[in-house]
Parts: sequence; C-alpha cells; structure tokens
Amino acid sequence: MGAFVRNPALARQTAILVAAQAIVCVGAFAIAGGAAAVGAAIAGFVAVLLFCVFSLMRHREITRLSSEIDEVLHAGRRVDLTDCREGDVAVLRNEVAKMVARLARTAESLEREKSVLADALADVSHQIRTPLTAIELMIPVIERSKSEEERARWLHELERMVDRVSWLVTALLKMAKLDAGAVRLQRRPVDVPRAVEAAVDPLAVALDMRGVTCTVDASGAESFEGDGAWTTEAVENIVKNCMEHTPEGGCIAVTVEQDAVACRIRIADTGPGIAEEDLPHIFERFYRGGDRLSGELGERGDGDAFRTQGFGIGLSLAQSLISAQGGSLRAGNLDSGGACFDIVFPKVTV
Repeated sequence: MGAFVRNPALARQTAILVAAQAIVCVGAFAIAGGAAAVGAAIAGFVAVLLFCVFSLMRHREITRLSSEIDEVLHAGRRVDLTDCREGDVAVLRNEVAKMVARLARTAESLEREKSVLADALADVSHQIRTPLTAIELMIPVIERSKSEEERARWLHELERMVDRVSWLVTALLKMAKLDAGAVRLQRRPVDVPRAVEAAVDPLAVALDMRGVTCTVDASGAESFEGDGAWTTEAVENIVKNCMEHTPEGGCIAVTVEQDAVACRIRIADTGPGIAEEDLPHIFERFYRGGDRLSGELGERGDGDAFRTQGFGIGLSLAQSLISAQGGSLRAGNLDSGGACFDIVFPKVTV
C-alpha cells in the first residue's frame, strides 16, 4: 500500500483498470450469464495483479535509480555501469550512467584547468615581478650615481627593464589570444625572405649595440601558404632569443631554403648553445632553464647585479604561431656549439 500512497499515478492507473474490468464483467454477465462473468472476473483479477506486480517492480527500480542519482549529486558516488539489462528502465539507467560519467570527466577537466590557470597566474606574476624588482633596485643606484656617465648607463639599463616589462605584457596577451582561439590566421602566399627581413629590421639597433651581426641567406623565391605577419612575429622572437645569448662579436645566420616538399628556415647563432637538460623543455611556457635561458641585465662596479631567468615566453609564442599554421619548430645545437632553430612549413599534406 505504501507504493500506492507514494505514487498516486500508479493508484489511479490501477483504479481505472479495476473499473474497466468491472464493466467487462457486467457486460459478460448480461450477454452470456454468470459463468462468463466469473471467467471475466478471474481474468481481470489476474491482469490487474500482474499489472500491479510489474508496476511495483518498475517503481522499485526507478526509486533505486533516483536514490543513486541523489547520491551522485550529494556524495560524488558513481552510477554502476555493469547493470546492463533489457527494458526501458535499464536503458534509462545506462543513459543516466553515461551522463554521470561525462559530467565526472568534465568536472575533472575543469579541475585540471583550474590548477593550470592557478599555476599560469603564479608564473605570470613572477614574470612581471622579476623585472619590476630589478627596476626597484636600480632606482636607488641611479640616485647614488656620482657621475653623469654612470647615471646614463643605469638609466639605459632602466629603459631596458621597462622595455622588457612592455614586451612581457604584449607576449602574454598574444598567448592568451592564441589559447582562447581569438587569433585569426590567414592562408595566403607568404614571401618568406621579406617576412624574415621584416623580423630582423626592428632588432637592428639592439644587434648593433650588442656587437652582434645578423645575416640572411635566401634566394628570394621561397614561399608557403600561411600568415606573413604572424610568421614575422615568430621569427623575430627566435632571432631575439639568439641575440640575447650571443656574445659580442658573434653572428646570427638566418638561412631560407625551399624544395618541393617544404619551405625551411634555419636560425643559428654562435652563442654557448642550449644545455642538454633544457632541450626537451625549451618551448615549454614559463620553463625555468639554465644558463642558455638566462639573460644578464646588468652588473656594475658597485657590486650590484641584476639577473633574470628566461621562461621561454618568446620561444613558446613562436612555436604556437608556427604550429597554428601547420608548421613545426625544433631546437638543437650545432657542432660548433651554437644553438639552431629549424622552422619547417610543409607544402604538401600527407
């Protein structure tokens, strides 16, 4: 009786079925007499009994499924996928189990993304804080400078730090756009030599101040289908990284080649190269590497030194931009000891 009290719909359906059977019995008695009425009554009783039994069994299954769903919502328990039987309730149970499993995977993915976002925010904070700390330490040194020459030298270092903060913010914004899919890459013929020249030109003054030369070797006919502006951005970031790790008097060589399969760009320097332990991680965002990924910001006669660790922001951005165009970027070391970066843009799709 408790099931009928908790499920008014079942009680109504049973009452309607009993009423229908009563009408059938009355009709049978009027048409064929008492024996027919008794037979109809017995058949009706069996039918109603079977209906109630099957309905109660289904009600019990649905109640159990509801309890399991309630446990999933409040206790994190999973619905058992091993109960695979026939019937509409079993089908509903399996579909609910699939939905719960999908929601669980979504929750796990969101938790991982939350953790990654927290780590990224911490790394970004460190990225910005490092040059800002250097700037904060430079200001008292500038105030204590005794000569205009020394003051001018420290002001130049301060300007470099401000430029670095500006570059970090710009790079981080570009990576955020790439992650969000907000960057639209064009697919049109790219004049590779022109794109390389456009990447090197903004670094001409910095190269000259560091005493580093940069040569470009290209026939002038190399091209591929992609986005010229973002290709220039990627090449500029790589050349900038090479410039920061090439000693005075060194050279950066950019070589552009093309064949029937791909367009290739190699950027090599005469610096110390990349440490073997850093090679597998050099394109990882915010990777804290060794000497190759370090850049000295200033070291003066008063003993104060300011250094910052490279985190592969520029290289990570370059790889993202190249990969988005269907290309690949690899890093390695030359036999002579310098670092080299190979960019490949395939011309055919296999």
